[in-house]
Amino acid sequence: MSTLPVPPKPAGPGRRSFLGLSLGAGTALALTACGGQATTALGNASSTLKWGWALPSSWDPVTSSAGWDVHALSLVYAALTKLDEHGAPVPALASSWRYDTDGSAVTFTLRPELRFGDGTVLDAEAVKKSLERGRDYPKSLIASQLVGVKDVLAPDPRTVRIELAAPDYQIPALLAGKTGMVVNPRAFEKDASALATRPDGAGPYTLVSYVQNSKAVLRRNPRYWDARHIAIRDFEVYPLPEPSTVVAALTSGQYNVAQIPGSQVQAATAAGLKVQVIDSMVVAVLDVNLDRSPFTHPNVALALKYAVDRDELLKTASFGHGQTTRQPFPAGYVGHDPALDRLFPYDPAKAKRLVESAGACREIALTLSAQNAEGVPEVIQAQLAKVGIKATIETVPAARATELVYVQRSKSLYVDQFAGRESATQAFQVLFGKQGLMNPGRSSPAALDAAVATVSRTPLDSPDYPSVLRKATGIAVRTMPNVFLYTVPRILARNAQVSPIPPFPVVQRFEGVTVA
Repeated sequence: MSTLPVPPKPAGPGRRSFLGLSLGAGTALALTACGGQATTALGNASSTLKWGWALPSSWDPVTSSAGWDVHALSLVYAALTKLDEHGAPVPALASSWRYDTDGSAVTFTLRPELRFGDGTVLDAEAVKKSLERGRDYPKSLIASQLVGVKDVLAPDPRTVRIELAAPDYQIPALLAGKTGMVVNPRAFEKDASALATRPDGAGPYTLVSYVQNSKAVLRRNPRYWDARHIAIRDFEVYPLPEPSTVVAALTSGQYNVAQIPGSQVQAATAAGLKVQVIDSMVVAVLDVNLDRSPFTHPNVALALKYAVDRDELLKTASFGHGQTTRQPFPAGYVGHDPALDRLFPYDPAKAKRLVESAGACREIALTLSAQNAEGVPEVIQAQLAKVGIKATIETVPAARATELVYVQRSKSLYVDQFAGRESATQAFQVLFGKQGLMNPGRSSPAALDAAVATVSRTPLDSPDYPSVLRKATGIAVRTMPNVFLYTVPRILARNAQVSPIPPFPVVQRFEGVTVA
């Protein structure tokens, strides 16, 4: 991933980009139509985009259980802010925002005449109710992200004031994703459970029909605040295609855009498809549960970090597309510390000594859980065998993975991917927080908690922000059991009728995209 500097871009009055994430010009194509003049008139929206990607675990952002869901949910919901091509928060439903001098509150000004897809007025009171539901709803999976929100006020129809328990300058970034997606109060006040299959938002599209695990059909929302930049009239989303069939499905027209694995890049190019490799915030990771044997002994968890050959895993997973890493943030992101990538070099001899120091008189046995047993899990299994760990691979159904691994916390070692988050502190909370969904051990050292609190208190445009954030990253990498492996770029193949896809690093967006 390129680490060239990115010119600062305002995220709101007085704010500059907090991401130094620069997208390599040779691997991801930018679209000038993403801002400024509309490329397609309102009445000339082009035909259907068929996206082979993934369907959400729930169409309700409050109960959605997978970080990956944010891509599909962003089609039907809008938030106060969104992230630009560099990952910085910029205006969306809110045209601007302003912090109090001490950082204890942030006030958003809404755009005029906003409406939900069904025509219901979207005003400050609706935003207030939606945010309060995310914080207070008993079934909310984003509540932990909003614990610092003391009160949400709507002093007038276009003003939303968020009062905080402590200064937190991450709020505009946090609210760009699922946590800030505004749900129509009329829907959840009537039947909150229905939102799982019938979303009700103010995004660029509205859901027309949905067959679970099969297909979602969406129609362009003319009431969307930025509808003039949404050129595609009809949008269909499908589950991720099988790697062996994705190229054939694209050439046949079953999809006209799809994510493909690195192993299929050559075949897609040979078939005449356009391929874009978009740098993303996704990182492959081994999630370790310190509450389950054999990781109750800290040296066994530490041994994992030396036992895995990341270079071999990267070649297996994506044929070299991406980079090996030891940390949750990719190179180019302000929280990435290059010094950390010198930690935990592949050293099976050292890993074996750590295993032996755990008091094992014989080979340690464990279960390695994964959604797909082939590929990376098999390579990890072979690598662990070299250091005295016998791993039995167990396949976990994708539909039950979150429940089994992160809610019931019944698995000791899980092969996963962290999809990145809009806010740096949100990423820390999800991965390492005591209530973090992807922290099955539910423990976190006091030093890390203190470091993350300092990140929250530091304005994004402060000269101290990069060093404060990298300090927290270093503490997490050195003290938490997560084994970060390699970055996962978003590899999209499309047929010639689809224009280039804009390279957003966190949430894939489609402003300006056309289908001939």
